[in-house]
Amino acid sequence: MELDQLLGQLVERAQEVMGTQGRLRGLLHASQMVTSDLALPTLLRRIVEAARELLGARYAALGVIGPDGQLVEFIHVGMDAETVARVGRLPEGKGLLGAVVEDPRPIRLANIGDDPRSSGFPDEHPPMGSFLGVPIRVRGVVFGNLYLTECRHGEFTAEDEQLALALAATAGQAIDNARLYETARKQQEWLAASTAIMRELLSTGSGRPLELIATHTHDLADADLVTVLRPAGDGLRIEVAVGSGAAELEGAFVDVEGTMSGQVFASGAPVVGSWIDRQSRQEVSAPLRTDLDAVLVVPLTGAGQVTGVLTAARKIGRRGFTADDLEMAAGFAGQASVAIELADARAEQQRSELYDERDRIAAELHSQVVQRLYAIGLSLQTTAGAARSEVVARRVRTAITDLDAVITQIRETVFQLDDVLPRATATVHDRVLEVLSEAGEEFGLAASTEFSGKLDAIASVELADALVTALREGLRVIARHTGAGAVQVAVRSGAERLSVVLAHDGGNPLDGTPEADLVTFTELGGSRGGLSEVHERELTWWVPLS
Repeated sequence: MELDQLLGQLVERAQEVMGTQGRLRGLLHASQMVTSDLALPTLLRRIVEAARELLGARYAALGVIGPDGQLVEFIHVGMDAETVARVGRLPEGKGLLGAVVEDPRPIRLANIGDDPRSSGFPDEHPPMGSFLGVPIRVRGVVFGNLYLTECRHGEFTAEDEQLALALAATAGQAIDNARLYETARKQQEWLAASTAIMRELLSTGSGRPLELIATHTHDLADADLVTVLRPAGDGLRIEVAVGSGAAELEGAFVDVEGTMSGQVFASGAPVVGSWIDRQSRQEVSAPLRTDLDAVLVVPLTGAGQVTGVLTAARKIGRRGFTADDLEMAAGFAGQASVAIELADARAEQQRSELYDERDRIAAELHSQVVQRLYAIGLSLQTTAGAARSEVVARRVRTAITDLDAVITQIRETVFQLDDVLPRATATVHDRVLEVLSEAGEEFGLAASTEFSGKLDAIASVELADALVTALREGLRVIARHTGAGAVQVAVRSGAERLSVVLAHDGGNPLDGTPEADLVTFTELGGSRGGLSEVHERELTWWVPLS
């Protein structure tokens, strides 16, 4: 009997050792699964799947805790898509899940419903009995909690709890590594964007540096909306907006007092936070958009002072910006500001060189060409006086008159050399009015104008040039072929197309105009995927904006 008991105990201990070895092998396998990927979203899901497999749970989840101590992300496995759809909204970190968040220590229960902290489940939620929750720490700070329910062998044991804690420790290290990798990758992307902006501004002299900065920030910060604000009067004006609902914000004014943008503009210090949180504490005035929450604001500097503000925002419900995000965005804004300064300095140098070249050309024309023409003119005057034939004298005097005209033309050319110098970019609205004013002087047409849409938001210089050229050509055709004295011009910028309609009051219809005189007008629309139409009383030209 004693021998049988000893053999039984020996077999039992051997089974326990084999079971322990099996679970250790399972922990090793789970650790390998967890550490095999550096992409954070994939890593979090692998942690949940490894914990479920290791501890024999039917359901497993990982709740990520935000800076405010609430769940900001909830990754779960075990429920099919149909069940998830029936359950609806994911947990918000209340009840028993909230207890693990508030007091980050392991919680092990035989039955969830017996615990007074349990808040129950939605009607469509599958039943859950046993429960095990352990915290995941990254560098001593709780990153999130690992939840397991419905143990397949009854209830979770103390050994299960230790295995879960061991896996959570490995997961914490893996998450830290993934974060470091993600930060390094993001830093490289921000640096590459800074280099791209510098290269484009210096190589092509792009006239849209703010658009470049906003577009790159929108992509790199994974933002829903990015704006660039510049000082205007006593406040700030949104010069550029990229993202959801950007068109409605461009041109809007923001107060310096009581706003995050104004705070950064005044102090020069970047800020990261939440619109909703700051509004609840009455730290800022009401924002222009109410569907935004997470926001970061960084200054644009130039010549030792703040020249603008760059903001990036995410919609309510999305993850907030981190201190690393703010640091990278601030560095990018600083580099972009330097690029703008260098581009401006280069443009100023080019303007100076053009002015110098103009002076040189003017001096050469005056000292060489004009003086020689004067000398020739004086010689011809002497010749005209000495001529015995009136025919010869008349021809000589005609040549003298031509020489005077040439001298006058040369002088005018010298004075008009400023036209080739870079000028401040005029808005589309101003350019249209300028063309209509010229039409009145050149063609004698009285023009009335109607504008609709945000013409000045057209960023493409080529598109604006095409619009102005089409308008000028249309006015020329109407003046030449209709005998009109007045023309009505409608310029419209819609969501999908840019159009010009010219209606005249002349006696001759436009649809009889020779094709040769309409070539330029019609080709301007067709070459850009648009259309030019000639009707009896009006000309229509449009191109797509996209």
